[in-house]
Amino acid sequence: MAYTIADLIEHAVDLVPDRIALESGDETRTYAQLEARSNALAHTLRELGVQPGDRVGLYSRNTIEAVESMVAIFKARAVMVNVNYRYVESELEHIFTDSGMKVLIHERQFCERVCNTLPKAPTIEHRIAIDDGSDATLECAGREDTIGYEDAIERSSTERDFEERSDDDLYMLYTGGTTGKPKGVVWRQVDVWRVLGGGIDWYTSTPVADEWQLAREGADGGQLVRFPIPPFIHGGSQWAIFQALFGGGKAVVYPEFSGGHVWDVIERHRVNVVFITGDAMGRPMIEALSEKDEHDLSSVVSIASSACLFSPSIKEQFIDRFPNAIIIDAIGSSETGFGGLGVASKDSPHTGGPRVKADSETHVLREDGTRVAPGSGEIGVLARTGHIPLRYHNDPEKSAKTFKEFNGVRYSLPGDFAQVEEDGTITMLGRGSVSINTGGEKVFPEEVEGALKAHPDVFDTVVVGVADARFGQRVAAVIATRDGARPKLAELNDVVRKELAGYKCPRSVWFVDEIKRSPAGKPDYRWGAGITQERPADEALGAPEKS
Repeated sequence: MAYTIADLIEHAVDLVPDRIALESGDETRTYAQLEARSNALAHTLRELGVQPGDRVGLYSRNTIEAVESMVAIFKARAVMVNVNYRYVESELEHIFTDSGMKVLIHERQFCERVCNTLPKAPTIEHRIAIDDGSDATLECAGREDTIGYEDAIERSSTERDFEERSDDDLYMLYTGGTTGKPKGVVWRQVDVWRVLGGGIDWYTSTPVADEWQLAREGADGGQLVRFPIPPFIHGGSQWAIFQALFGGGKAVVYPEFSGGHVWDVIERHRVNVVFITGDAMGRPMIEALSEKDEHDLSSVVSIASSACLFSPSIKEQFIDRFPNAIIIDAIGSSETGFGGLGVASKDSPHTGGPRVKADSETHVLREDGTRVAPGSGEIGVLARTGHIPLRYHNDPEKSAKTFKEFNGVRYSLPGDFAQVEEDGTITMLGRGSVSINTGGEKVFPEEVEGALKAHPDVFDTVVVGVADARFGQRVAAVIATRDGARPKLAELNDVVRKELAGYKCPRSVWFVDEIKRSPAGKPDYRWGAGITQERPADEALGAPEKS
């Protein structure tokens, strides 16, 4: 036995086999059914030549079959490759070839893209196609290497007769690639479980004592119902599923998102914990609820956001609508896992990004690797030590820049800037790669975006830097408004100044119909910068302010 994803799920299977593990509409899987089907699929992967350490791609929306596939891949001791279902063929080619995947599991509707890309991905020897109701042609021209998903399960044994697994078995998560091509972050499973799967207590930083603890506690207590809404290409959403399965809980999965439909799902399945990615999901969700809404949402005890800006104005709307629920804003990344969390309240500070109580292995460092002192006002880089990734897949240069050793301690530094408050909490400021340098002052887009969203006409926004002859860069906002509104820049900045210094106010604005985001909800800053280069601003002011 080991601290691996498959072992930890199997412990729950053994204790609560008859509980429902997965639910989507009228379709369910008990723990025993999940076990049998994932065992069979794992055996089929082995029959197709997959050996421990081989990569298997998963190209699917949030479905029960996707969860079964994840479990099967880990049971076979293979390495799962998460494939963004919105990728075009050139992006698919990169992830197919960079990962070196041997088998690809994908929904049938993606067959055309897959078939067009396969000639450039010679390592893919077999495909398993999930029936999604589409009528796409299954076979690619000149190839007979595809198995239907249900056939892959029916052809193999449902027994759990795999060899012993190892703490060194790998987990890999491809990042979203908003500032470059997606990169595979390689972890040992035991390390990523510690920081994302509940292997260390979120609030006390106390390690779980043994591999059965989560399953025992779940079996002895009531069943918690989780609803991870972001796509499974998002690591946080994967681990919300795994957390549910480790503890004998129930996970609700749906392939599509809309702000209004979410509440139907929550009411229908009596969801307790909702997982979202910031405003990208939170805003359409909360705005779909009217004061006269008749949904019974009394089951909700927590709404947790991670990996994307959760602006103060949206958090406060959730607090007003769910006064008895815990509203959580957590920080983390593919390169660090969990870093800390903050519980939202009406009097939460609005400066910068989320302000969180960090866990014991998360710090803020200066360039020389020394730690920033609480209350000093210094801005440093967020760093995690202890349970951190091994490397980036196929990228030793990037690995050397991100995973560094200072004074004998190895850290992961994904590039997020932060500062330590007097009470030891950490305020996140944003990713350094998209920060704006205006006249020597550093401006982090997320803090300006959060302030702008307090304006009633602003539905969504990304903030970028544009060239300025005098100051190097000036702050610019690309904004999607409600009902075609066009607020004046002065009105927008009146709202921003309530939270931020004057030099952080946008000096130009571009209005668009919709802000482009990744499927995980992260803003596409390269797209935003492109908008500012395509056409003149809808309104622009003079030089940046200095106060």
